[in-house]
Amino acid sequence: MHITVLTLFPKLFDNFLNQSIVKKIIEKKIVKIDIVNFRKYSKQKTKRVDDYQFGGGPGMVIALPSIVTAIKKYRVENSKVILLSPQGKTYTQAKAKAYAEQKHLILIAGHYEGFDERILNYVDEVVSVGDYILTGGEIPTMTVIETVVRLLDNAINKKSLHSETFDDNLLDYPVYTKPLEFEGYQVPKILLSGNHQLIEKYRKEKQIEKTKKHRKDIYKKYLKEHKYDKN
Repeated sequence: MHITVLTLFPKLFDNFLNQSIVKKIIEKKIVKIDIVNFRKYSKQKTKRVDDYQFGGGPGMVIALPSIVTAIKKYRVENSKVILLSPQGKTYTQAKAKAYAEQKHLILIAGHYEGFDERILNYVDEVVSVGDYILTGGEIPTMTVIETVVRLLDNAINKKSLHSETFDDNLLDYPVYTKPLEFEGYQVPKILLSGNHQLIEKYRKEKQIEKTKKHRKDIYKKYLKEHKYDKN
């Protein structure tokens, strides 16, 4: 896979790309990630990319010329261009899986008051990582990258991807490790039984229980998909 990031703050990605699982996946040549400062495509002498908004209002708006030039420069036939913005559809694990099937992603990290609205004519999708406001789109972009690259073939052990949170609209089951007892809190005995059929049944029940308690929104989706009585 090839990922191109268009940003005004490329140095924010330095540590991200050189740490942990993302670094390992890059080193394995499973993914190629290019960080591009689209400011260099500004035709102004000062390399300015923003301007005041028509109609008045606070904040500066990123103008179209530099970002559109960058999109056209890096877009190829199989590219999918994604704008990170709080105005987009909420990003999900299902969306991460869909992106992992793509050959080339172009991720656009916004800043300031956002982009000239006409940028929507040059992107394929607008995605939000949540209902909150950040100073820029770099952290959301990193979120998309990490969720996608870990799903690529040979990126990590496939067993680690089995029954993860949000698979089948359920949270992950609770996990435990040594010591068996800690300050009076015990590891459930069933996990020590060696009976894998019972353990599997226990874990499924706990997934449903946790989802119903903590995420009623996706629990309703689970009920709907499995045609259970909501009562």
